[in-house]
Amino acid sequence: MKYIKNNYKFIICMVLILILFTIRFPYYIDAPGGISDVSEKIKIDGYESSGSFNLAYVREYRASIPTLIISLFNKDFKVLKKEDVMLDNEDYKTYEIRDKILMDESISNAIYVAYNKALKDISIKSNKLLVTYILENSDTNLEVGDQIISVNENYVESKDDITNIIESLTLGSKLNIKVLNNGDEYNRYAYIKDDDGKKIGILISNINEYETNPKVEISVDSNESGPSGGLITALSIYNSLVEEDITNGLKIVGTGTIDENGTVGSIGGVEYKLKSAVKKRADLFIVPNDSNYEEAIKLKEKNNYDIEIIGVSTFDEIIDYLTR
Repeated sequence: MKYIKNNYKFIICMVLILILFTIRFPYYIDAPGGISDVSEKIKIDGYESSGSFNLAYVREYRASIPTLIISLFNKDFKVLKKEDVMLDNEDYKTYEIRDKILMDESISNAIYVAYNKALKDISIKSNKLLVTYILENSDTNLEVGDQIISVNENYVESKDDITNIIESLTLGSKLNIKVLNNGDEYNRYAYIKDDDGKKIGILISNINEYETNPKVEISVDSNESGPSGGLITALSIYNSLVEEDITNGLKIVGTGTIDENGTVGSIGGVEYKLKSAVKKRADLFIVPNDSNYEEAIKLKEKNNYDIEIIGVSTFDEIIDYLTR
């Protein structure tokens, strides 16, 4: 008690500081994060590079009193509402799980695209079908992160397998779905509804584990998530597999999703990623050729950035550009 009496002012200050930093608001704050050399995350017995392929990333903070105050004075801090960050019918935990799954899917796609383009040996060793989103009007007890094993006692290996089962049944039919989640097995259900066709109101990611020659291993940090590193990961893997160094000695920063067909998809946070690339003196910034590219060009012109910006729609496009 004597200690408390002698130090009550200090204790009160510490409690107030703790409250300031722990109270969370229904807002998020985006800010430039930086760039990361992808080759440092990829272990592969391949060719060396004179330049580098780098991921650009965004730092995201859950809003607290200190970060909200900082955002008032720092133009690079952008306050976003929950609906600007998350999908409908999604809480923060579900959002994190979904983002991790999408990152794993992007890595899987990057490996497949790079090895196929380089004409190297690749085959599927195993695959996972993971629930990434559940529509609000669905009638199911499936959870984001569930790995679908079977539907109506039929083992499923692809999205098409599930679609075919749904198409063979009538509207209103109940699907009995066996899943794995965190190592435990569960029996779930979903009813078929009419949503511009027979649907059960979920989105699924297909993540393949591949057998490759040469072998490739990719490590990620625990705080990494999201699919936007898919394109640049594919480029870095490809560059290790072919004799020609497609970096041409340049520091290349890029962003964009990639599917197994090599199609490059749109991402968020272009403003922050371009700012990070410029700050780190990158020579080239690669971005999806859609509104992302338009936004990047406007920002470059507005701030007179000394960086080349390329918009691409497919993996083949950027390979053709770098090897021209």
